[in-house]
Amino acid sequence: MLALPRGGVPVAVEIARHLNAPLDLLLVRKIGLPMYPELAMGAIVDGSEAIVVRNEHVLRLADVPESSFENAQRREWEEIERRRRRYLGASPRQEVFGRIVIIVDDGIATGATMTAAIRALRQRKPSKIVVAVPVAPLEELAQLNQVADEIVCLYTPAFFEAIGAHYRDFRQLSDDDVVALIKSVPAMP
Repeated sequence: MLALPRGGVPVAVEIARHLNAPLDLLLVRKIGLPMYPELAMGAIVDGSEAIVVRNEHVLRLADVPESSFENAQRREWEEIERRRRRYLGASPRQEVFGRIVIIVDDGIATGATMTAAIRALRQRKPSKIVVAVPVAPLEELAQLNQVADEIVCLYTPAFFEAIGAHYRDFRQLSDDDVVALIKSVPAMP
C-alpha cells in the first residue's frame, strides 16, 4: 500500500490496518495554479525517473506562462526532497515488483497528482495498480480508468467543488502527524 502524503496517509493507515498490509509513501506533489493553488496545473513524482504531468487544459484556460510553471515545479521538487528526508530518512522503498499495489489519497480533484503517481509506479512494474479514494468527480475517475487497473471510490457526488467539502475535519496534517501515522503500521512485509 502506498499513500500520497499528506492527506492520503490517514486514509491509507486505516486501510493498511484493516488489510494487515505494509504501508509506504509515494511522494507526489501537485503543481497548483499561482492564483488558485488547489487546482492542479500539473504534478510531479519522485522515483527512479522523475515524472512531470502537465494539465494542459488548465494551463491553457489559466494562461499560465511557461516560466511560472517551471518556477512552481522547482519549488515542488524542493518540497519532495524535504519530505523524503523527513518522512522516510534512509528507509528503502517498499518493493512493488510483481505485486498488487494500492495507491491511496484523500480524494481526487483534477486527477493530475494520481496520474503522475500511477505513471511513476508503472516504472517499478507492479502486477496491478489499484487506486483507492473516498471521493472524486465521476469524470476524473473515467480519465483515471485509462491508466489504473482498478479504482475504488466510495463517493462520486453530482456536484464536486473540492475534496475538503466532503470531510467533517479536513485540517492539514503536520510532518510529525505523518511520521507518527507511518510508524503506526508495518513498513515492510
